[in-house]
Amino acid sequence: MGKKQRDCATCGAPVGFKGRELCCLCMRRLREQAAKDRCPACGKDRVLNADTGRCVLCSRCCTQCGDPVRARDATLCRACRRRAAAQAAKAPCPRCGRPGLIRPATGWCGTCSRPPVAPKPARTCTACGALTTHPVNGLCSACWQRHPDRPLVRGEHLIAALAQPPAWLDGFIVFVADRFAPSRATELVSELSRLLSHEGLMLPSAVLDRSRRSGRSMGSLARALEDYFVDNSLALPTDHRERLAAGRRQRRVDGTPADLRPVVQAFATFMINNRDRARRSGTHPRTDHTIESALATVRDLATFIADHRGKHDWAVVDVHDIEAFLALLPRTRARRLAVVRQFFRFARSNKIVLVDPTRGQSAKKTRGFTGRTLRLDQQRVLFHRWTSTDPHPHEALLGILALLHAASSQEVRLLRIAHIDTTQHTIRLGHRPEPVPLDPDSWAVLQRCLAHRQAQDTLNPHVIVTRGTKARQDPASSAYFTHLLDPVGIPPRTVRCTRLAELVNTLDPKLVAAALGMNPDGVIAYLSDYVEEARLPPERANP
Repeated sequence: MGKKQRDCATCGAPVGFKGRELCCLCMRRLREQAAKDRCPACGKDRVLNADTGRCVLCSRCCTQCGDPVRARDATLCRACRRRAAAQAAKAPCPRCGRPGLIRPATGWCGTCSRPPVAPKPARTCTACGALTTHPVNGLCSACWQRHPDRPLVRGEHLIAALAQPPAWLDGFIVFVADRFAPSRATELVSELSRLLSHEGLMLPSAVLDRSRRSGRSMGSLARALEDYFVDNSLALPTDHRERLAAGRRQRRVDGTPADLRPVVQAFATFMINNRDRARRSGTHPRTDHTIESALATVRDLATFIADHRGKHDWAVVDVHDIEAFLALLPRTRARRLAVVRQFFRFARSNKIVLVDPTRGQSAKKTRGFTGRTLRLDQQRVLFHRWTSTDPHPHEALLGILALLHAASSQEVRLLRIAHIDTTQHTIRLGHRPEPVPLDPDSWAVLQRCLAHRQAQDTLNPHVIVTRGTKARQDPASSAYFTHLLDPVGIPPRTVRCTRLAELVNTLDPKLVAAALGMNPDGVIAYLSDYVEEARLPPERANP
């Protein structure tokens, strides 16, 4: 190395070679860094071995556990070496014969060198007379769990453990011991001990605040503390129920779209103020459920006009929007209209809207039939199923009578053997004035059901007899008929309504009502102008 030619570009050390920018140390470090790569075992940048593909440290592994070995000449890690040394130091014990560390004092292993503990003599429980080796106050474990003094003893231990027990603690322990079962009272005292062990004020109000849980229920301990403190005039009752109600109201307000939310928040405040005013005046205030239901309806209205009507201002809501919203749930039209009318009355009084869109709207419900019916192809599939021998006879009888004769579940349920005329092939259903003649397929289904009934060897007079009613005289339960058509996934009411809709729309409704023994008003409902699209032919369903 000659004289200094320049300074190192990395560390500033002198460089003695012409044409070189780095010193010898930096050159060596650069070559080492180029040869390094990330180790797949430890993740560090090190020179990897060609045979293992890992660094030198990770290439030396313990032959037993596989952990890295630091020492170059070692084959075991530190833990395995210590374990092997301890195992080598063991020898068979002259007394028990098991390998172990021999104690010089006794010449035996550690287990044999310990002096035996004399077993405690069994004692008789003073309550039940059973022998027990660990009696508590002269009682066995089962009797002590039920003893009424158990929570009092736990309370004495708690008072002794506290440096400055509060004055109300003794009375509260007696209170829970008289109110709850011994095991439950002891749990409450133990939970109170964990609560009092933390640093904090021992005042009744402070303890009550710390014991209250977050969520729907304040907890058994907090409820017991509140009852005791309020009865003894030590604290005021908590507002836990009001907090939960306020949270439910706020969640409904937060569910409203952001553009419409301020008005809904003001409406919620308005209802709360009206309730407080009603309480002060002695009238009937609104309950939390009423307010929450109203806010839920307003939330649904706001979501509907924002998502489906494209309106983000209450001032542009018109009567068509309200009518479309009420048509979503026709059965709740009256209740939802009352809430919406109250909301817009509030909005108009506060100059939020100029015109009340609910003015002049009626809450009268439509009397038309809006239920589900079956298509013709679905009826054919069900007819072929129930006229075959595969389904259960009870399912086939209920389905075929509902599909062809508009029989209700109650009529089939109350069908008796005496109602069957084997000569004329007729049956009597419910309050129908005349016997119902059966077609050959329906009569065959009825005969299969009668054969199934005869195999049960019962004296029940009804046609459909279950395992629960074959020894009685009453008919099968309504719940049984509700689930009879579960294999086809169609409720019996849908099958009957399909037949009723076809009869009413093809024959005279009054004649249908007279023949089926129904109220004419109930039959007229099937003449509504609402017709399900699935019931229409393809050319009429999509005009």
